[in-house]
Amino acid sequence: MKVGDRHYRSLWAEPDRGRVHVIDQTRLPHEFEVKTLTTVEEAVEAIRAMRVRGAPLIGVAAAHGVALAVDRDASNASLDRAVAALRATRPTAVNLGWALDRMQDKLANVKPLKRAQAAWAEAQAIADEDVELNEAIGRHGLALIEREHAARRRRIEILTHCNAGWIATVDWGTALAPIYMAHDKGIPVHVWVDETRPRNQGLLTAWELRQHGVPHTLVTDNAGGHLMQHGKVDMVFVGADRVTRRGDVCNKIGTYLKALAARDNDVPFYAAVPTPTIDWKIEDAHRDIPIEERAAGEVRAVRGLDAHGMPVEVAIVGDETAVSNPGFDVTPAKLVTGLITEKGIVRANERDLLEIWPRSQESKAYVT
Repeated sequence: MKVGDRHYRSLWAEPDRGRVHVIDQTRLPHEFEVKTLTTVEEAVEAIRAMRVRGAPLIGVAAAHGVALAVDRDASNASLDRAVAALRATRPTAVNLGWALDRMQDKLANVKPLKRAQAAWAEAQAIADEDVELNEAIGRHGLALIEREHAARRRRIEILTHCNAGWIATVDWGTALAPIYMAHDKGIPVHVWVDETRPRNQGLLTAWELRQHGVPHTLVTDNAGGHLMQHGKVDMVFVGADRVTRRGDVCNKIGTYLKALAARDNDVPFYAAVPTPTIDWKIEDAHRDIPIEERAAGEVRAVRGLDAHGMPVEVAIVGDETAVSNPGFDVTPAKLVTGLITEKGIVRANERDLLEIWPRSQESKAYVT
């Protein structure tokens, strides 16, 4: 996607120089900054601090973290340490473990002298595949928007939650890919952008949409139900951090409430899901998906710019007030109209998922 006149991926590597470049999302939307990673420790910090975020991008960043580690030390011990450190960064997004398992499986039988080259090649392959998956998701989601536009003959109103755009992937995005394609095709679309407290990932969505010229309006998290009641939302598109084999969708906290409102108002609710986000081992989402509890400081303070355009953090509640900050919730499959995957639109249930991926039950991760 473009920032100004230049095309960017969210992450790109220079293997010959032992470097990985990422767009620092903690600086957005107020400042565009590229951060260079040269060690696995820096990759760990980037994931944990959410300099890179979004389930697909976390997986790609972790793969490149492994490449950084074995580039300096190609021993089995170094590989194991890197995988363990990266795996401990974020618990909820399944793409992280998927990418690390894939890297470890790929490198386990490669001789140390050739391991670094193999690691960079596999990390790049994972990144390129992410772009292909997301572009395919975009095409299938575009068909949904086209159908809606043909039926309504007016601008299509789409509600999003969190950020599932190109900045949360390597390129294109998941939930936003169909919107970009619809806009580029001349279909009139408008996006209602949830702010997504407390990290305000909706600001990243608004920043992306502005860069691409897509009409949008930022709204508070609690506005979605009101908009639906008044006929101002035609479709809801969200991403996912983990989807179970039964079709339950784990996504950013607040997604479940949007799905409830959508069901009550007969608004289609779709989750855009590339294959690596499906966890075939999980059957009971509430019991088995680890929900990340993030720092209380994210809730106790707000961040922005002061009157002089300088970054500032302002406390809104003191330490004496107890805070809970779960990062994700689970939307039951019964509330999901469909899953937009690179293979097409799939109903959110185990039978339909296994028809599309019949060998998934035999695999510890996923099967293409």
